[in-house]
Amino acid sequence: MTAHKTLVLCSCDKTQRFDPKLLQTAAGAEQVVEVNQLCGNELGIAAEHLAANNEVLIACGQQAALFERLAEDIYAETQHAAPLNTIDIRDRAGWSSPDAKPERLAAKQAALVAAAQLAPPIAPAKSIQSSGVCCIIGPTEQALRMAELVKDELGVTCIVNDAGPVQLPSAAYDVAKGQLASAYGALGNFKLEFTQLQTLNPAGRGAPNYSDVKASARSECDVLIDLRGGAPAFPSHQKRNGYFWADPNKAGELERIALTARERVGEFEKTVYFRLEESLCAHSRANKPGCTRCLDVCPTEAIFSAGDHVQIDSDICAGCGSCAAVCPTSAISMTESPFEALTKALEVMAKVYREHTHESPRLLFHTLGAGTEAIAYLARYDNGLADDLISLGLDHTDRIGHAEIMAAFGAGYAEVLILADNERDRRAVAAEVELAQAMLKGTHNSPSRVRVIEPIELCNPGDNAGRVSEPVLLVGGRRDITRVAVAAMADKIEAPIPLSAGAPYGAINIDSDKCTLCLACVSLCPTGALGDHPDRPEVQFTENACVQCGVCDSTCPETAITLVPQLDLSKDALSARPLHGEEPYECISCGTPFGVASTINRIIEKLENQHWMYKNSDNVQLIRMCDNCRVKAQFHSDQAPMAGGERPRVRTSDDYLDS
Repeated sequence: MTAHKTLVLCSCDKTQRFDPKLLQTAAGAEQVVEVNQLCGNELGIAAEHLAANNEVLIACGQQAALFERLAEDIYAETQHAAPLNTIDIRDRAGWSSPDAKPERLAAKQAALVAAAQLAPPIAPAKSIQSSGVCCIIGPTEQALRMAELVKDELGVTCIVNDAGPVQLPSAAYDVAKGQLASAYGALGNFKLEFTQLQTLNPAGRGAPNYSDVKASARSECDVLIDLRGGAPAFPSHQKRNGYFWADPNKAGELERIALTARERVGEFEKTVYFRLEESLCAHSRANKPGCTRCLDVCPTEAIFSAGDHVQIDSDICAGCGSCAAVCPTSAISMTESPFEALTKALEVMAKVYREHTHESPRLLFHTLGAGTEAIAYLARYDNGLADDLISLGLDHTDRIGHAEIMAAFGAGYAEVLILADNERDRRAVAAEVELAQAMLKGTHNSPSRVRVIEPIELCNPGDNAGRVSEPVLLVGGRRDITRVAVAAMADKIEAPIPLSAGAPYGAINIDSDKCTLCLACVSLCPTGALGDHPDRPEVQFTENACVQCGVCDSTCPETAITLVPQLDLSKDALSARPLHGEEPYECISCGTPFGVASTINRIIEKLENQHWMYKNSDNVQLIRMCDNCRVKAQFHSDQAPMAGGERPRVRTSDDYLDS
């Protein structure tokens, strides 16, 4: 029997209002239940519906953990419980300014509920095994104190980096002295290199001694605790699973780390955040460098070059999504928040809001952690989100690129705001925001329609009256939707929109005085933007396919190619056009086209009467011939190097008898 859906709405002690019928329709629920204190004296109502054979959607995000525990208790008693989902419509919509328009708040609530009905993407996972082998690096006193805190759960080796005394050797852990030279890996698979390594000799009476110095040594461990107090061993070290860094002189740091580090033993499930399509990667061709955008932005250095494409270490990847945001070919996509899922959610929320208000909403991207907390704080103690501002939470705002921003405008949002958690997050999205602003400026729209904001700005109302945006059909990949959305915002298509260096859209210029039409650029272009003509020497170019990877520029032996970052919205950008070409040179013997006229003439100019082989001879005519005619001419020439002498007359018996 098909389970029915029940929508449970709580007014949070009568502090928010909602439209039950509207939310029931948005949720696709068979019944709706209204309460005032679901987490208090009406908790039994939640238990009643969770015990039934119905799917339950509770519109309360603050007490989600309480309802999940309740569902677990019901399942433990009855061996069955209804599927439970929770959603916050209070902090993001219900609690707002006293001047907020009720129809906007109701439309926002409905939009949030409707988007929550979309099937979530399923991200693959992998198993990580940790045996609890732990390496502690730092000053002797702090390293040994940390070892005492974790020795019962972890197999510890201390690598001290000073001359501090080891008073009493312990059989519970090993001690050595050395300096960390390099580190790589993550939980369950750290690879370390040390210099000037000396192991502690626990035998003998008196102060323990260290062995002779080893110039270098390598080791492996599952957990790495870094107490050196200087720069961390890894960039964005907070995102490196299994790595713990702290200032050893800060009170309570060792105890704080020990609590978490002791739990890093056993089998763990790690999400594989990305999907990599190597054939689409424009990183390199034939050892000629190309696109390095993902390498440049990865905060954890999980991405590395692997020849013609990049590779990503899934153990190190923290799933921030910055690589997918800048990848021009969609070779990298995220599994937890794929572009298609984001686009669908944006589309659904804007559509529901617009249907009930006939206005364009504004969109807020924020993190599910600090961003959600900031929204909740403003909702409780200030005016909360503006009544026309719809929020969409992600694990990381790094995931937002220019394509996501343009998809939002294409869905009909009037503004796109990004709430960054810190300065690092601001820098992570700065380039993509600037690219989106350049596109807006090129369409005569205000660049301020997309910006990174501070939490206090969330309360400010938007001016939607002058910028109601009509939606467009969001079909295709990142580049397709970007192009359609930008074109829809342009009053009319004029000249290409100029973009800054590094933008993934643009044209190329070829210096005709330098280009010899060797077509090396054509053969190595990873996206097919460059092509040749089947019947004549010519380079053809399809601008819409160009990602400005630079392979053609680095390949060209004559340095004749220049990249021109721009966005051409005209139809001309969708089809191949001649970029540079010449008439073919025709063989002087048979008339067959066989080369580039300028190249043949240049060769003749450099060799005729300049090289000994081409002085006082007709050899220069060989250059003007195709391959077949050149071979024939050389074979039949009087001075042909492989020609034999005149063949002797065939002698018969009569010749011998006459002689």
